[in-house]
Order: sequence, then C-alpha cells, then structure tokens
Amino acid sequence: MSRKNTSAPAHALVDPREALNGRRRDFLDFLVKSSSSAVALASIGSLAACGGGNDTGASATSAPAPAPAPAPAQQVAAAFAFGVASGDPLSDRVILWTHAKVPASTADVALRWQVANDAAFTQIVQSGTLIATEASSFTAKVDVTGLTAGASYFYRFLDATGASSTVGTTRTLPASSATSVKFAVFSCALYSEGYFHAYDAAAKSDALYALHVGDYIYEYGSDPKKYGNSSIPGNRVASPANDIVTMNDYRLRHALYKSDLNLQAAHAKMPWITIWDDHEFANNSYVNGAENHDPATQGDWVTRKNIAARVYHEWMPIRTPDASNLLKIYRRFDFGSLFTLHMLDTRIEGRDRQYDNFGDADGGIARYLAGVTPNAAGIRPDASRQMMSVEQQNWLTSGMRASNATWQLFGNQTIMARMWFPASVLTTFTDNPAGVTSAISAYLTAKATRAAGGTAALTPTQAALLNPSTNPRLPYNLDSWDGYPAQREAILQAVKTQGKRLITLSGDSHDGWFTQLTTFTGDKVGVEFAGTSVTSTGFESAGLGALASSIDGSALVPQLGNAAIGAGLGLIDDVSYCDTTQRGYLLMTITAAAVKGEYVFVSSVKQPTYKATVGRSITIAATASGTAAPVIA
Repeated sequence: MSRKNTSAPAHALVDPREALNGRRRDFLDFLVKSSSSAVALASIGSLAACGGGNDTGASATSAPAPAPAPAPAQQVAAAFAFGVASGDPLSDRVILWTHAKVPASTADVALRWQVANDAAFTQIVQSGTLIATEASSFTAKVDVTGLTAGASYFYRFLDATGASSTVGTTRTLPASSATSVKFAVFSCALYSEGYFHAYDAAAKSDALYALHVGDYIYEYGSDPKKYGNSSIPGNRVASPANDIVTMNDYRLRHALYKSDLNLQAAHAKMPWITIWDDHEFANNSYVNGAENHDPATQGDWVTRKNIAARVYHEWMPIRTPDASNLLKIYRRFDFGSLFTLHMLDTRIEGRDRQYDNFGDADGGIARYLAGVTPNAAGIRPDASRQMMSVEQQNWLTSGMRASNATWQLFGNQTIMARMWFPASVLTTFTDNPAGVTSAISAYLTAKATRAAGGTAALTPTQAALLNPSTNPRLPYNLDSWDGYPAQREAILQAVKTQGKRLITLSGDSHDGWFTQLTTFTGDKVGVEFAGTSVTSTGFESAGLGALASSIDGSALVPQLGNAAIGAGLGLIDDVSYCDTTQRGYLLMTITAAAVKGEYVFVSSVKQPTYKATVGRSITIAATASGTAAPVIA
C-alpha cells in the first residue's frame, strides 16, 4: 500500500523484553536458555562495524569449520541474541539459522550444530560445524540433510565455550501418505505499529509450519509523519531512525525485528517458508525502482535492491535457489500428495512499474482502462505487462502441470482476486464523500432486489447500476494483481485448462479477505484466502473500517437472511468475506477432502496483553471438477 514518507531523528533501541509484556511463556520457559536484553542490545549496536563499507557482493553463507578446540578459561561466550530459526523444509532436509557474536569483538565464532530426536539431545541424529563471521553479519546457516520425512526434531547451536543457543523445534515436509497439514500464514509486520501478538498466538497453536508472504520488515524511519509512527505502543520505535538504505541499515532493521521475543518464539517453534514483498526493499517496489526510493538522496536503486536481497538471505532461514542471483527466490514445496506450494515473487524479479506510480491525477485509472480495453484487433494493450518474468510464469504453469497433488497453493504477496468496486461508489467517494453512504445503499439495494425477484424486479435506475457498461467496475489498488490483469488472466486460464484446484494465500492489503478467483468472463477457477496483517493498519486507518459488511454483502442479511453471506452480493462481486478492522494471522488446515482457513484475530496490537479468537472459519470442499461453494461459519 502506497505511503509517502520523510526522515526523522534517531531513537534508542527498545528492550526486547517489552515483547514479553511481563508474562512468563510456557513455551519459552522450555526452550529459551538465555536471551537477555543487554546481550541483544550489544549485538545490535555492534552491527555498525559489520561490513558497513561493503554494500555489494555475493550472499553471505556459513562455511564449514573445524570442530571448536577447548576454549581458554578466559574466553568470552558468544551471545545468541536473536534466537534460532529453521526454514525451507523438504522431505529430507531443513535450513537451520542463528546469529552468534562475542560481545565487543569482531572475531569469527566457531559453532557446532546438533539435531536430535529429544530435547535433552541424548539422541543426536545429525551434527556438524560452521562459522559465524563479520562478513555475514555474524549470522550462520546450515542445510541439514539426511532427515526423515514428516518427522519433528530439536536443534541447537553451541560455541567453543559450550554456551548454547535457544533450543528450537523443526519438522521436515510430510511423506506422500500424509492426510492433514496445518500451518500459519503471516504478512505485514510493522514493528512501530504494535506488538507482534500474532506470532505469539501462532507459536502457541498446533500449526506445524509457517508461511510469511511478505513485509517481514518495513524500511521506514522513525519520523512521526511516517506510516506507522503516529501511535507507537511502548517503546517500539524504528531503528535506525532513517529509512534504511545501506547494508548496515538493513542489517540493523532485521536485527531490531528479531530482537522481538514473540517473533523469536514463532521461529523457534516451527520451520518457516518465506517470500519477500516490497517493504523488505522499499514501498511499492518494481524492477527498476520504488515509490519510496529517491535516487537523488538514496542513490542507485539496483545497489539498494541488491543490498536488501543480500541481507534478507543473511537474516532469514531461506535456502538460496541460485547463489549467483540473490533476487531469484521463487521456489516450490511438495507437501506429500496433499498440495504443492508455489512461492511466487511478484514484486522484485519481474514486475513492471505500477499504473498508479506515475503521479497521474486520477491515480493511474486512465492508464489502466486504456490497457485493458481491446483494440480493433481484439488485443489488450497491456498484454505484455507483468508482475513476474516470463521465465517465472513458465516455471509456475509447468510446475502445476507436473504436480499430481490434490491442491495447488500459491504463496503470493498481493491480492490476486478482482477487487473491482462499482464506479458509482468510487467516483462518489472521490468527488462527494458525503454522498458515499447513499451510493453504497443504492447499489446494495439493487443487488438485493435482483437476488429476491430477478432482473424483472429492477427499476431502470437499478438496472443501470448493475450494468457494467453503464456502471463499470474499477480496481482500488493498482499495485495488486488488478494492475496486471493480462498476466493474471493467462495464469488463471492455465489453471482452468489443467483442471487444477487452486488456493492462493496472499497478504499486503492489511485486511482479511476470502474471494473467488474468476477470469475476465466470470469463470471461477479457484479461491483466495488473504490474511490480515500482523500489525499494519488496514481500511480502518482511512476511516473505512465499517465498510466490511457492504463489501462482502453481509449487510443484506436483514433483507435476505443468511443466504446473503458468501453470495457475492456486496460492493465487490468476487468477495465472499472480509474484515477491515482486525489484526492477526491465518491458520490453514489442508486435507485431501477440504481446505479450511481460520481467520485468527488478536484483541489489540496496542496493548501489551491480548486475547486471540477465531473471527471466521471458511471451508472449501474438493469436488471432481474443482471446489464446492464455501462454508462460512
């Protein structure tokens, strides 16, 4: 979502124990051996010396090292200030990650890693050595192989003094015989906007895996005028104070986020599969630039983009698909015969400049309409515009074709569904805000009238409101897939032709959505679960929080009863459910028979304590021809 920003003065880094909010955590009581705020602060502060003068180069990866020799008595133990993490599980392997640094030293840290069947590490199944170096910001990763499919493990890192990291738990991908998989889905975690309660709630759930579909960090500085800084709870102030640009800036920001103990707990509990969106780089990024990048003051975009990618690979438990090209991170995971997960990069790898990023007075709508209107030859002028490269698109469609899994899942940054509002509402909102309520009421009344009595019951005015020729549907966010309709259509047509059951899992909008995925002609080819944010504000920040029932049509329940729920009777035809006020995460359960998505909401991100509740549960049953109508409860 586009935000205009400026810079601001520096602030001190917060004590990471703020995230605990005075509560003892059963999970962390068992796992955490040491994670003091003093150690975290020392480690973050020392990053200024970690490669700050080298802002380009290859990915920092951990190198094998000899087994640590017995340490001299005076040797200082390394601090594992940011916990541990695991990620990119396959059926026989998983990435393990940590950060290890001797306070007030830039010396290499020799580490041993251990993977065991038990928490006491009496049954070690794999072990080895590696080094955390200054060149890699003292992060260290290892790809542990030779594991058993669908098995859970304990893991830890030890330095030469015997000091231990947090003990983490991880899991490989299931065998082909798996009958059920449960995982959490996150997006959009703005540190200054609130407490990371969603991560804590997921760590306490029965999810076995986690997906993060983007905006794991945000690039904004701490100026009160910047997005997310108007109402900061506690001392959750962005550090460094400026928008992050240099390698040291990005490292400091990743360190700040990983100082949060709720995030550490979620990483330590389960393996993560992640993809970046724009804020890991800069707001509304594309291949050649970003809305929140000014070459005059922030330098070359390609340099900044490569720095951000390198630091992402350093600080995230991700397996690098191509060490020679850190900007290529789309990849695939097979969860037995249940589903194939395609993690897409629709942001950095191939995206053309957004229609609404040219400064047009109408926000790019004229460019959009010109692009989607067929010419005399029936060709849409924007047919070549893309959110991903042709190479990635071919990788996606061929991968779906080769998969024999029951479901195809996309890990996707931005909303894929057609989020088209009637022009009568959008133009009224722009030209006469006071008349929006009446415009919405007129449109919904027309839909209710048609649902109850058919088109014959409509007045001429109502018929005109429901006619796309006289009242066209217009997208509200051209940074999403709506801004690239031709490529979306090509992918959905491939899904239709291949006869696949498609579920997309999306983020970015900061609101919760369940939508139908339809082609230009209205053919349904899949559904989309889009989770709300971890903390970032949604429609409510623009005064539109009350729109949810009008958008998904549930406002018509008094007239039509429960038949109005999920029937496409709201302002956006393809939306069956939405929430525009709450924060949280998605909890997904996949079986061969059905996909169930639970929208888990936290009571507040502004208060240090919270309660988690399931706001809505939606189940999609598999059928011979695709998916059945959703059951929304």
